Amino acid sequence: MNPNKKRLRRSMMFLNAQKPGLIKDPYIYKPDSIILDLEDAVAMKEKDAARYSLFHALREIDYHGVERVVRINGLDTEFWVEDVRCAVAGGADAIRVPKVERASDIKMVENAIISCENEFGVEPGRTLIMAALESARGVLAAMEICESSERLFGIALSGGDYTKDLQTVISGTGIEMMGARQHMIIAARATGVQCFDTVFTNLDDMEGFRKDVETIHTMGFDGKSIVNPRQIPIVHEIYTPKPKDIIFAQKVVKEIEEKSAQGIGVFTVDGKMIDIAFYDGAKRTLELAKASGVYKEGEL
Repeated sequence: MNPNKKRLRRSMMFLNAQKPGLIKDPYIYKPDSIILDLEDAVAMKEKDAARYSLFHALREIDYHGVERVVRINGLDTEFWVEDVRCAVAGGADAIRVPKVERASDIKMVENAIISCENEFGVEPGRTLIMAALESARGVLAAMEICESSERLFGIALSGGDYTKDLQTVISGTGIEMMGARQHMIIAARATGVQCFDTVFTNLDDMEGFRKDVETIHTMGFDGKSIVNPRQIPIVHEIYTPKPKDIIFAQKVVKEIEEKSAQGIGVFTVDGKMIDIAFYDGAKRTLELAKASGVYKEGEL
C-alpha cells in the first residue's frame, strides 16, 4: 500500500492551477495538502494553458512536503484524459475526481492513471485518487465508491452541487448537509478510507467557519476543504490534540497495556472508567498529535 494513503490531511486548499502567483509558494501557509484545480476555476478556452502551468509547477517547484492533488475535469468532458496525463507526468501525488456517482467512475480514472504511470515511467501505484461526491446519487453510492480502488485514499463532499441537487441552498446551519455528512463518514470508516468536508466560502464569517469545522471534527471527518490561507490556522487548531488530551491518551494506552497483562478489564484513569474499547481512540490521538508535530513518543 502507498505509505501516503493515510497521511495527515486536516486542510486541503484549492488553488487555480492556471495562476502562477497562486501556485508558486502556497507551502508558506503550511496547508497539509493543496488541490491544484483544472476544473471549475479554469475557463473552457484556458484548459490547455492551465495544464501547461500545472505541469511546470509540479516539476519545478519544491512544495516542502505539502501534498499536491490535482482536480481534473469531469468524466463527461473532453478534458479529463489529458488532465490525468499532465498530472501523472508532472508527478502529482493524487488526483481528485469530481462528480463521482459510481465505482466505475473511479475504475475508469484508475485505468488511465495506470496507463500514464507506464507511459511516463512513474513508480506503479504512486498516484493516489480521491473522489468528490456532488450529488444525491453519489452520496448514496459512497460505500461502493470507497471500495472501488486500493488507490482511493478518501472521499469529499462538494456542498454547492450537492445542495443544488437536493433543490435547496447552503444555509450556514449545516442542516441541509447533515445527512450526506453522516452517510459519508460512516461509509468511509466502514471501509478504512478518509473523509473530507466541503468548503466554507464566506470569508467574512470566520466565527461561522470555526463552528463549521468544530461540527465536522466532532462528526469524525479527517479534514476540511478550504479556499483561503486565513482558514488554515483555525482548522489546524481544532484538529490538533490539546496537551491535556495527549496526556490523557498516553495514560490510557499505558494503563490498558499494563492492566490487560494483569488480566484486569476495567479500571479508572483520572477518575474516568476505562476499558479496552478506549485503546484505539487513545492511540489515534497520539498518532494525530505526532503527525501534527506536537508530540513525540514517550513525552508527557
